[in-house]
Parts: sequence; structure tokens; C-alpha cells
Amino acid sequence: MLRFAQTCEAIAATPKKLQKTALVADYLKARTTDEAAVSAVFLSGRAFAAWEETVLQMGGSLLWRVVADLSGRDESSLTAVYRKHGDLGAIAGEVLPERSGQGLIILEVEEAFRQIAAARRPAAKSALARDLLSRAMPLEAKYIVKIMTGDLRIGLKESLVEEAIAKAYGAALADVQRSNMLLGDIGKTLRLAVEGTLTEAKMRMFHPLGFMLASPIESSEEGLSYFAEGAVEDKYDGIRAQAHVSRSEAKLFSRTRDEITESFPELPDVLAGLAQDAILDGEIVAWEYPENLGQTQQVVDEIASEPGEMKALLLGRARPFSVLQQRLGRKNVSERILREIPVAYLVFDVLYANGELLIDRPLRERARILDELLLAGRNVIHRGNSEARGKIETQGKLIFDSREEIPPAGIIRAPVFGARTSEELEELFVAARARGNEGLMIKDLASTYTPGKRGKSWLKMKRELDTLDVVVTAVEYGHGKRIAVLSDYTFAVWDTDKARMVNIGKAYSGLTDVEIAEMTQWFLEHTIEDQGFRRMVEPKVVLEVAFNNIMQSDRHESGYALRFPRIVRLRLDKSAEEADTVERAREIYERQSA
Repeated sequence: MLRFAQTCEAIAATPKKLQKTALVADYLKARTTDEAAVSAVFLSGRAFAAWEETVLQMGGSLLWRVVADLSGRDESSLTAVYRKHGDLGAIAGEVLPERSGQGLIILEVEEAFRQIAAARRPAAKSALARDLLSRAMPLEAKYIVKIMTGDLRIGLKESLVEEAIAKAYGAALADVQRSNMLLGDIGKTLRLAVEGTLTEAKMRMFHPLGFMLASPIESSEEGLSYFAEGAVEDKYDGIRAQAHVSRSEAKLFSRTRDEITESFPELPDVLAGLAQDAILDGEIVAWEYPENLGQTQQVVDEIASEPGEMKALLLGRARPFSVLQQRLGRKNVSERILREIPVAYLVFDVLYANGELLIDRPLRERARILDELLLAGRNVIHRGNSEARGKIETQGKLIFDSREEIPPAGIIRAPVFGARTSEELEELFVAARARGNEGLMIKDLASTYTPGKRGKSWLKMKRELDTLDVVVTAVEYGHGKRIAVLSDYTFAVWDTDKARMVNIGKAYSGLTDVEIAEMTQWFLEHTIEDQGFRRMVEPKVVLEVAFNNIMQSDRHESGYALRFPRIVRLRLDKSAEEADTVERAREIYERQSA
């Protein structure tokens, strides 16, 4: 483990990507295959492989108490060290005492992580973490804690670990990347590279792939300027979700690759009616179904990718995101919620079907395959739990409950339109907004699906106040009726190289009282430093913040300040790594100043 920690120190010390890659490659080659496989996972900033559902479930405040106890230092001394580093791992490396006999091998650390993950009670987790850190040398402890908090911060992305594996074992980088994408396990990918069998990697179902991302555009003219032929869809205000369906089992995953099936228990039954295994990409929205369900069935039974605004209207319409938000994060969804907030899964892409990964096929082919896949399931009869729900029939990809008065849940092929001129695109935009949607998506029909990448093949057209996705770094108690809750949020964006976050503003309006109460509990449990009225918290909560404009300012480390910021919504579907950057803030500032 000491060699691992020393390598991490060297990686953090250089800004050069080629040198980082060389350091990782040299380290991996010097390890046994077992050690190298575990190290590859750790170097990716994770305690466990991406596909695994295993998590440590040990918050920063709990780990802070373990480090404080082992250090023997008082709170004020630890706070001073925190202000120096702003990182719990670095604090552990500085304050934990060095004793004779310390030192771990990396396989011991992995085993300890699995024991911590398996422990149910916080006291048991703390005891295991205490034992692990007490046996570690201070430098080892620094990186053990960094991995445990998911905050490695040495300027090393998983893509560089992939490059290092290719370099270390003489493999083709494309083969390494594809294997890791299919398996969701960079440790297993390393083992295949050692064996020279990377091309044998098979798609691991129920391991979410990265989502293809869209770039914002400013006008209808720009929307038609990047490719010759495009497909136009409404941009829905919901939760982007990837559906994995295999052998009558279905699971849903968010953009952060977290499983969200429990929040939408009515959708797996419908998805399980598909004729074959598949991976779908779409948006879960709170949905208002039309009264004439028979007419809707006929519409959905057709190939919905054919243009037609009337078809979109007949399918129903999305309700505001604030309605859907009441479904998020729930492990148990009551019948009342099912009745009051029905949902639909608007599908717009297929990534895997008929035993084949389709991401390298052009969008026009994927669209055809998606239409055929959804239409093939329209006559499937699915029987659910007869005692709880009665007989459930899937017809035209809409689900009807024949006994209970629970609205239908549906898989709906997202309607697709065509536009040849900017005027036609503008008309579609106005119509989409009239249907209550955010705007438009314009997609290149010749484009392949590129997981985790943002380019000009997918475009998003919205017109509203500028927004940034930011990460909460500190919270304060409010005033008046909010004196007992943490309602004032200081937030940050990433700097240029994403090595650290820098504050850019503070907001206290936009969330409901219920949301503030729920977030107060979360922040209390994830406090890094308690300063009394103010708390430094784990930088994991993402907010979408709107503002009137951006000003240059030395008040914040980012060099910018937001004028009249207000919280649009919590972005529970995004991880901190997906937050916006200083560069994005600079682009908005320069555009408004032009």
C-alpha cells in the first residue's frame, strides 16, 4: 500500500498527463496481477468496481470522528489542519501518528473495505475503519481515506488508468476502453489485458453505460448548422434513465449510474414485456395521460418516430419536474403516490438489443431497431402479483390495472419530428414549450452513440435564464422561521483541470420547506467541519442555480459572482463530477458582456 500511496503522491505532483500515465503503468507492471487489478479500481477513485452494488456507507462525519480519535488531537487543532488542506485524506496523513509495525498490503485494504461495506451498524463500521487506519502508515492512511470518501483528487481520470493499462501490457487502447465500458470493471479489464483476451469481453447487463450528452445551442439557425440531416425531439424535464431488461427482469439507472428502480416500481413490469434483452435510453417524467386511452393505444402502436405533432398531443403531456421530484429517492412508493403522480418512460434510443451492442450504429439504424423492439412487445400479457395488483395487461406499451384505480404506466416512444429550415425548427420549439417541455433536442441521424461524451452530434435548445450546475460546499442556518434549518448554501464549480472546486456564489431561495428539512438532515450527517453557525460539508450535493448575470469578483475564489442567484432544483440525478466549470461561467460572462 505504501508503494501505491507514493505513486499517488507522484501523480498528484505532475500536471503532465503523459507522465501521470507512465507513473501508473510502471506501478502496475511492478505488481502482481491481483494487486494491479485492485490498484486499478482504487486509482479510478473507487473502493469497488463500478458495476458492483457494494458501497461503504460510511459518511464523512463518521470518518472524521475516527481520524480525530486516532490522532489524539483536540477539535481546534484538527480544524486548523482542515483549513490548511480542505481534504480529510490529507488531514489523516498529517495528524495520524506513525508507529512501529505499521504498513499494509493493498489486498488487505480491499478486504477491509468489503468488511466495512458488509457491516450494518455505524459502530461496527467505525471499529473496522479504526482498525484499518491504526495499522496503516500515515501516507497509506491518507489515500485509504481518500478512496473511502470518493475524493482521490490527484488529477487522474479513469481514462488515464485505461491508457496506463494499455501501455503496461501492450494492449490496444480501444480494446481496453471497450472492455471497461462493457464490463464496468477496470480491474477485470486489467486481468483480460494481462491474458491478452480483451476482445472476449461481453456486455454485462445491469451495469449502466455512460450517457451520451448534448451541447447547448443559442438559436434555431445554429441548430441546423452542424449536420445535414437531423431528428428533432421534445426536451423533457424529467430524470434521464437507462433501462436494462434481461430475462423478464428490468432495472433503471440514473445519469449518476445509481439504481432508481425502487422509485418507479410500476415501470419494470412494463419493461419486462419487451420481446428481447435490451438497454434503452430515455427520460422518466411525471405524465398526464389523456382521457381517451384507447386512442392513445392506437397512437403508440404505430411507429412513433414518424413525424406528427398531433401524435405527440395524443400521447399525453409531461407535468412539471416539481411533481416528479416527489417520487425521487423513495424506497417505498405508496398507492396514493402511484395514483397522484403516474409516470411514463419516454424512450428515444436503444444501446443493446438482440445480443448486440448498438452504440456504433448510426442513429437512424438505432431508431429503426427501437421502433421494431417496442412494437414487438405490444401484445405481451404480463401477470403481476395477483393479490397486490390484480391482473395487469400490457397493451401497446401502456399498462392498465383492471382492478385498482391506479393510472397507467407506460413506455412511450418519444415522438420525432423533422425540420429543414430554422423557421420550422422555431415552430417546433414553440410547440414543445406549449406542451410544457423545456425545449428541443436536435440529433444527427448519422451519429453513433458516444457514452459519457458531449459533442455537436446531439444539441439541446432551451431559452431561459442562464443556469449552472454547482456543488454545495458549505451551509448556514437560516433566519426567522428557518433559524433551526440549514437553508443558506455556498456553492462551487470546478476549476480548469477539475483538480479542485472553487466557490462562485451563495443562495438561500428556491427549495421547499420539505426539501430544506430533508437536506438539513443530510448536511448534519455529512459535515466535515462544524463552525457553529456554519458547516463545511462533503461536496456531493448538486444544485441547478439560475441567475440574472455573472460579474467578475474577488469575493470568491473562482473570480466570479452570480447576480441574484436562486436555486432552480436539486439535481439528485447528477454527481459532483458533472457540475459546471469556471470555463462555463467565463463563457456566460463573455457572452453577456459582448
